[in-house]
Amino acid sequence: MDVKHILVPGLGRRDVSAARTLREDTLLAAAAAVAAVVIALTTSGNGRHPDALGWALLLAAHIPSAFRRRAPLRAFLGLVVCVAPYHALDYNHTAPMIVSMTALYTIAATGRTLRTLFLGAGVLGIMLGVKFAEGMTEGKEALRISGWIVAFLLVGVIVRVHRQYVASVVERAERAERTREEEARRRVAEERLRVARDLHDLLAHSITLVGVQTSVAAHVLQADPDRLDRAAVAKALDDIAETCRTARGELRATLEVLRAGSDDSRGPLPGLDGLPDLAEAARTAGATVDLSVENMEAPPAVGAAAYRIVQEALTNAVRHGGPGLTVRVGIRSRGDALHLRVADDGAPPPPPGPEPDRPPGFGLLGMRERARSVGGTLDAGPRAQGGFEVAAVLPTGGHR
Repeated sequence: MDVKHILVPGLGRRDVSAARTLREDTLLAAAAAVAAVVIALTTSGNGRHPDALGWALLLAAHIPSAFRRRAPLRAFLGLVVCVAPYHALDYNHTAPMIVSMTALYTIAATGRTLRTLFLGAGVLGIMLGVKFAEGMTEGKEALRISGWIVAFLLVGVIVRVHRQYVASVVERAERAERTREEEARRRVAEERLRVARDLHDLLAHSITLVGVQTSVAAHVLQADPDRLDRAAVAKALDDIAETCRTARGELRATLEVLRAGSDDSRGPLPGLDGLPDLAEAARTAGATVDLSVENMEAPPAVGAAAYRIVQEALTNAVRHGGPGLTVRVGIRSRGDALHLRVADDGAPPPPPGPEPDRPPGFGLLGMRERARSVGGTLDAGPRAQGGFEVAAVLPTGGHR
C-alpha cells in the first residue's frame, strides 16, 4: 500500500488505477472505523455510550470515506448526513473524530481555497453555534476542538500548494528537456545544411575547374598533333593536379566536423584572404579575373560567407560564360556592411528550372542562404550590357 498516495492525494504514482484507489481508501476507512469502535468502547465522559442506532450511525459515517478521493465533496456530505444526528443524539463525540478530520483534510487537499474556506467556516459556525447555545462550558470545549479543525484544513491547503508546486517544477523540467532536444535537433539540421552547402560549393567549384582545365588539355592535344605543345599540356595537367589537391584538402577539413565531437576541431573558416587563390584558379581555367578588395578584415562568419559567394559566382561564370570571359570581383567596406559584387561579360547562366538533360542546380539558392546566414541580402541576375552579376550586402556589425 502506498501510504504517501493515500495521505497526500495526487502525490502518488500517476498510473494508479481507480480500482486501486478505491481499495486503498476502503482499507483506510475500515481502519478508521475500527479505531472509532475502540475509542467508543474505551472512553467516557464525552457523550453517552452508543446504542444500536449510535453504532449504526458511527459505522455508516465511515462508508463515504471509501470514495473520498474519487468524489471528495460528496463523500464529505455523506459523512455529515451520518455524523450530524450522531452528535445531536449526544453519542460519544470523540469516536468519529478520525474520519471527520480525514474528510476535512481531503476537502482542503483536493479542492480550491475558496471551497475550503466556505466549508471550514460552515462547519465551525454550526458547531460553535450549537455548543455555545448549550452553555459556556460546551462552547469552550468546541473552541478547543475547532483548533484541530483549522489545523487539518491548513495541512490540507499546504499539501495542495506543495503538490501544485511540485507539478509545476516537473512540468518546467519536462518543458526544458523538450526545448533542449528541439534545440539539439535544430543545431544538427543547421550543421547538416552548412556541411551540404560547403560540399556543394567546394565540389561544384573544383569539378568545374577540372572540367575546364581538362578541356584545355584536350584542345592542345587535338589542335596540332604534329606540333604538340608539351609545356601547355604539362601546365594544364599541373593545374588539374593542383585543383584536385586543393579540393581534397578542403574536403577533408569540411568532413572533419562530421567525425568531431565538438566544433573546436573544425579548423579555420575560409575568409577574404582566400579570394586571390579563387581568382587564380579561375584564371587557370581561361578566365580573366580582376580582383579588387578594399578591406581584408571581416568577422569570420562574414568572411566565410563572402568567400563562398565569390567561389560560387566564379564557378557559374567559368561554367557558363564561354571563351574570352572577363570577371570583375569587387569587395568594399561601407559603414557596417561588406558590399560584394561579381560581374562577368559572358553568357548568363540558364534559368534555374530543370532541363531534359540537366537537373536543377542550387548555386543561386546557396548564395542567398549564405547571405541570409549572416543577416545580409543578395541579388543576382543578367546585366543589361550582357553577362551576369551577383551583388551582396553582408553586415559586419561595425567590425574594422
